[in-house]
Amino acid sequence: MRTVRFHEYGAPSDVLTLETAPVPEPGPGRIRVAVHACGLAPADWALCRGLFAGELPRGVGCDVAGTVEAVGAGVTDVAVGDLVFGTADYVGQPSAGAADHAVMDHWFAVPEGLDPVQAAALPMALSTAYWHLARLGLTPGRTLLVNGAGTTIGYAAVQIALIRGLRVIATAGETYAARLTDLGATVTPYGDGLVERVKALTDGPVDIVFDTAPANGALPDLVRIAGGDPRRVLTCSDLAGAAELGARDSFHEDPATFTDEERYGHFPEFAKLTADGAFSIPVAGTFPLDQWRTALEISQSGRARGKLLLVPTST
Repeated sequence: MRTVRFHEYGAPSDVLTLETAPVPEPGPGRIRVAVHACGLAPADWALCRGLFAGELPRGVGCDVAGTVEAVGAGVTDVAVGDLVFGTADYVGQPSAGAADHAVMDHWFAVPEGLDPVQAAALPMALSTAYWHLARLGLTPGRTLLVNGAGTTIGYAAVQIALIRGLRVIATAGETYAARLTDLGATVTPYGDGLVERVKALTDGPVDIVFDTAPANGALPDLVRIAGGDPRRVLTCSDLAGAAELGARDSFHEDPATFTDEERYGHFPEFAKLTADGAFSIPVAGTFPLDQWRTALEISQSGRARGKLLLVPTST
């Protein structure tokens, strides 16, 4: 099969190659699918640079939708021919989702009416947004500020919070401002004067803040927006700023409490909402597998404006 993977750590454009490799076999508790669509994310490029380092070679593309071809020992909830979406086993396999075939470690049925491309856009954005919000507390009636609501994670977070009954203030640029407003969020621009703009939109301090925007020095303002309490601010992007200010960040939340239920238990609900048109992750573009480098360049430009997906031409 064809697969995009790396044999050494470094810049993604330098270490990634499209090559031929054996079709993987699913071990116990795993399944193999013919990949219909694979989502790419900045986390893939971090893996190339050594994040969660492990045995090489490794593949990229954690988000997958495909048709089940084989099931490993102990798997009883799917059968060959089922259409599923979920996450590729990038740790336990020498390839991942950016391939003609992929072994998956978490999977869920694609509901009727949900296109595989839309399904493959869901996993990372949905799981990342949900468990960060769960850490902050998805309490109905609270006011949440999502900084970076135009990112896929931020866009997912806004929708999750609104569905769970929170009031949402979102910072976003022109690309998604109108869509976020239509969803029910109160939208304000990025940049200077953010504290004053948010203050004008609410009667008091914002209860909780989720920062998904690329690190740009906004974290001190986000702490001020949270009433000066850095523990009410959780960032998945500005790790250095969080350490300096005492804010919370993804890598210092207790990993022992990250249960599969918290990460993945809500997938069926939100897949059904997506099929019904009540939830979405914006898709910026799809590319044949052999055009993976074009997708990489768009992703690293910082101007993707949505999820980028590879669609193997052999499926």
